[in-house]
Amino acid sequence: MIEVLQPGVQTSVQDLGRPGWRHLGVSAGGAVDGDALALANALLGNAADAAALELWQGPVRLRLHGQGWLALTGADFGATLAGRPLRPGWRAPWRQDEVLELAPRPAQGACAYLAVAGGLTVPRRLGGWGTDLAGAWGGWHGRALRAGDLLPHGVAARALAGRRGVTPPEWHDTLRALPGPEHDSHFNADAQAAFWAATWRVSPQSNRMAARLQGPVLARQRPDDLPSHGVLPGVVQVPGGGQPIALRADAQTTGGYPRIAVVIAADLPALAQRPPGAPLRFERVDAATARQAWVEHEAVQRGLRQALAWWG
Repeated sequence: MIEVLQPGVQTSVQDLGRPGWRHLGVSAGGAVDGDALALANALLGNAADAAALELWQGPVRLRLHGQGWLALTGADFGATLAGRPLRPGWRAPWRQDEVLELAPRPAQGACAYLAVAGGLTVPRRLGGWGTDLAGAWGGWHGRALRAGDLLPHGVAARALAGRRGVTPPEWHDTLRALPGPEHDSHFNADAQAAFWAATWRVSPQSNRMAARLQGPVLARQRPDDLPSHGVLPGVVQVPGGGQPIALRADAQTTGGYPRIAVVIAADLPALAQRPPGAPLRFERVDAATARQAWVEHEAVQRGLRQALAWWG
């Protein structure tokens, strides 16, 4: 059992999402950085999509009842377990009533993932365990955690022995992207050039739904919005104010703002880990490059999971 002493801001139960419902207006949701969540589970021998905690802002304090193993991945919050440093990308055992603490803000990255051996046991909704915060359903009572919550977890799939860890990834500030469907029809040459050349800053108003960007105003050739159309994580929309919005895991299923670009799937974890104030640039690539990047990304992730399973 995990007892929430201090929940932080927007700490929620997440998994790898629930695809297949977007046509009914239900976003896939799930972890903003799916690689980090899957790594935390791999360190513990859990299924890749086992439910874990996504943490955005502290301070967070959790009392761990009984005994078990945990893994922390993603952003570096300077975590301690019973006063002992716990580096991101590592697993560690806990003993009865030890307290895990995370600092108010990460030194690197934006969001972290806490998994426990056996996974968190919450009701399954539409094939997933993640929290849909906007819809107030799924996860833990459809909401972010509160002080006093008691989260149950399952039994470890296999015996674990010894600390294990991997080198955390480096999140680059340049994201590869394809031109969006309205790139040419709704933006003139100056706006297009400004988008690809600018160094953007992530706004403090960013969240699981989107990273709002601050930089040059992108003038639209057409002042009106579009009829509602499908959007998904990675789409970069431009509202009337001219400041782009890069959609993340909780992206709505439809929207009417013109889409100037789409961040490639392999770079979505890097988009997730850009904190407020961080610089961000876009590199224009083609579809072949995007497909090859995904093949390489999946090969790295598969190799990592196999190595962790072999180490035990």
